[in-house]
Amino acid sequence: MAIEKITMPQLGESVTEGTISKWLVSVGDHVNKYDPLAEVMTDKVNAEVPSSFSGTIKELIAGEDDTLPVGEVICLIEVEGTVPQKEQKTSDKTVEESASKTADSQSNKSRYSPAVMRLSQEHNINLDTVTGTGAGGRITRKDILAVIEKGGAAEVKETPASTVQPEAPVAAAAPKTQQPAPVVSAAGDQEIPVTGVRKAIAANMLRSKHEIPHAWTMVEVDVTNLVSYRDALKTEFKQKEGFNLTYFAFFVKAVAQALKEFPQMNSMWAGDRIVQKKDINVSIAVATDDALFVPVIKQADEKTIKGIAREITELAQKVRTGSLKSEDMQGGTFTVNNTGSFGSVQSMGIINYPQAAILQVESIVKRPVIIDNMIAVRDMVNLCLSLDHRVLDGLVCGRFLARVKEILESTSKENTSVY
Repeated sequence: MAIEKITMPQLGESVTEGTISKWLVSVGDHVNKYDPLAEVMTDKVNAEVPSSFSGTIKELIAGEDDTLPVGEVICLIEVEGTVPQKEQKTSDKTVEESASKTADSQSNKSRYSPAVMRLSQEHNINLDTVTGTGAGGRITRKDILAVIEKGGAAEVKETPASTVQPEAPVAAAAPKTQQPAPVVSAAGDQEIPVTGVRKAIAANMLRSKHEIPHAWTMVEVDVTNLVSYRDALKTEFKQKEGFNLTYFAFFVKAVAQALKEFPQMNSMWAGDRIVQKKDINVSIAVATDDALFVPVIKQADEKTIKGIAREITELAQKVRTGSLKSEDMQGGTFTVNNTGSFGSVQSMGIINYPQAAILQVESIVKRPVIIDNMIAVRDMVNLCLSLDHRVLDGLVCGRFLARVKEILESTSKENTSVY
């Protein structure tokens, strides 16, 4: 008999961890290859983890609601056959490696990543008091976030008296970060447990805000002709195609066209380089009552307005029925968020990491506008762009928004086909 490991899969291009929401098997259960073992949630998708082997569940290493990094072992399966030679060699070295890890733990622990250093400095956390969970005891970004969630007080380790050294005097004490007061529930308050999805969303949003220097800009667009064109088509279109022709489809098409003309906007920060993506894959934000999902319209620049409208409808339906797959969430290069659907007229979106920008399409409202020195009532919309200032500058973003504005303002029956 051999013991095989099942690990946390990567359920999206930028997904680094997942949460076990529910185990579908128990210890002692026999499973066949490809049988579902557990339901896993990330900030992007819910999915089932299939078994890679036929055998008997030996141990469930992760518990429900546990969040583990991609590649971490979640359970063990006992399968028939001999232990592979590679696994035997690994087993023979276990004691030796364990000893070396103990010896290396202190040296690994003292090697901090830039993200760990920045977070610890921002929240005035002494790294010497933090217990690392990474390889060799190395302190990870997740360890620092856990300390921050607890109010900034890290676990204090006991230090032998003989090793304590007096601190060198300092010229001035460093300013301390003000920590929020603990939240105390009062009579009548309702406490709502934080779900795995909400935890994953929070972690991703925190990462985006901490790592990406956000900047923001906005333009006002006159979409009077677009509104008239769409309103004249919508009834006939619905009867013919079976789904709605939304304003949002026009906006996504305009953005995809402008991205093709300004490829810098379709880029990602990769540390020592900027990756300019060839494919224009537009992520769209779809909300449920308690979560936000970001499915992707692939090659949006090659699709018609009708094709985009169909994909918006299908992806939104998948989100709301829980049938969205991991491949539906992968490959996004730029996000468009329809904040106008709930009446917003101005907002600043948080960038969908690792993309470089997100565009908020606000509510279309009637406003008085000066045209040829006369007041006219026009349909107006604000487009709000959040950008990663490591990748993008104001000049290219201004030109990109100006092009989107031009495309939308020229949309009409005479100039635009939805097919």
